Amino acid sequence: MTRDPLVLALAVLAGALVALVVARWIRGWRGTWRAKARAARAGAGEDAAAHLLRAAGYQIVATQARTWWSPIVDGVPQELELRADYLVEIDGELLVAEVKTGDEAPRLTTAATRRQLLEYLVAFSVGYGAEGVLLVCPELGTIHRVEFPLPQHLTRRPGARAEHDLRT
Repeated sequence: MTRDPLVLALAVLAGALVALVVARWIRGWRGTWRAKARAARAGAGEDAAAHLLRAAGYQIVATQARTWWSPIVDGVPQELELRADYLVEIDGELLVAEVKTGDEAPRLTTAATRRQLLEYLVAFSVGYGAEGVLLVCPELGTIHRVEFPLPQHLTRRPGARAEHDLRT
């Protein structure tokens, strides 16, 4: 029995198209499932972090605290909205608490986490007078205060010379 080559080519093409559609659907479903799982893990982590913070003596002042910050790029302010998981207070000190779950995010060696904490420290100190940042990992049961020491030339009084200042 001989088949018409055109019919065979159309059947192969139709099969390939169906396979592509099914593969795309599976990939989208898998991505949606992963996103939902991550969101559920993060939500549960934030709830657990609230309990952890309270147990450690912190008072939660705000949840999903927002601030506006305007870094200046080439003389033009770039207005940005930032949202931190919590603003907390202990012994009269206001701190930004950022919750991280997973294997990599709760580590300060993770560049994105480090940058986010530094950005929050600057923006929330301007917006709210926050005095520091906390990295909270509810899965490990840890709360870390993270400090970013400034270079000496940014902290010395105006007109004072640093020992390492090479200007003559």
